[in-house]
Amino acid sequence: MSDNNLQGMLDKSAPLLEHLEELRTRLLYSLIFLAVGLGVAWNFVPRIIVLLQAPLTHTNLYKAGKVQLVATQLPEQLLMSFNIALWAGLAIALPFILHQIWMFIAPGLYQEEKKWAAPFIVGAGVSFILGVLTAYYLIVPPMVKFLVDFLGGTVAGFYSIGVYIGQVTTVMVAFGLFFEMPILAVVLTKIGVVNHVMLGKVRKFAFIACLIAGAIITPTTDPVNMSLFAGPLYLLYELGVLLSRVFRKREVAELSAGDPFAGA
Repeated sequence: MSDNNLQGMLDKSAPLLEHLEELRTRLLYSLIFLAVGLGVAWNFVPRIIVLLQAPLTHTNLYKAGKVQLVATQLPEQLLMSFNIALWAGLAIALPFILHQIWMFIAPGLYQEEKKWAAPFIVGAGVSFILGVLTAYYLIVPPMVKFLVDFLGGTVAGFYSIGVYIGQVTTVMVAFGLFFEMPILAVVLTKIGVVNHVMLGKVRKFAFIACLIAGAIITPTTDPVNMSLFAGPLYLLYELGVLLSRVFRKREVAELSAGDPFAGA
């Protein structure tokens, strides 16, 4: 191989190496932010545990002493506390991690598209919090009540606190991620990756995906709990399609106002 060919290969591989280096840097910063968030959240673990127990402790069976949360293994309390701190730390660090993601993809965007950095970061953070709160106040309480009192209080329950906290946390985190769909649809529409027509064409597949996601996330296989997950998830998808249509029409109108031949 000649020196010219070797130099040509090196020149072509340089951009790839630069992207990999940039990715490594952003991942490193994201891990640092996550570690800081975990450290902050660790101080609030006991309070978070009380909040996560509330959907169960507010049931009549728990008040009657027929339901208890117990630790079934020696390291269960430690592992549960670490998992809680990890997820809470992720929630704290999420805006900073999203900023790192945007910093990675921003060089490939046009200047007009880069102005969506702040709306993306703020919108994604707010959407995640709304999803978590929706799950905590509207989804988890009826789910817990239905499962705990399924046989009308004829069976006493002694549940592993680690399993219970894990299931409740999974539901809340899942809804936090589900609520990212509308803001993601808006941002991807604004930067030209998708539009409402594309999203509408895959509506059938989205519905099936929502059913599958609901079946996976719900702790049971009954249709009631699955509907509690799949229904809101599909509504969020339709909201994303609607917002994509609205923002696409607004963008076309703005272009038409500035250039009479833009829609030609």
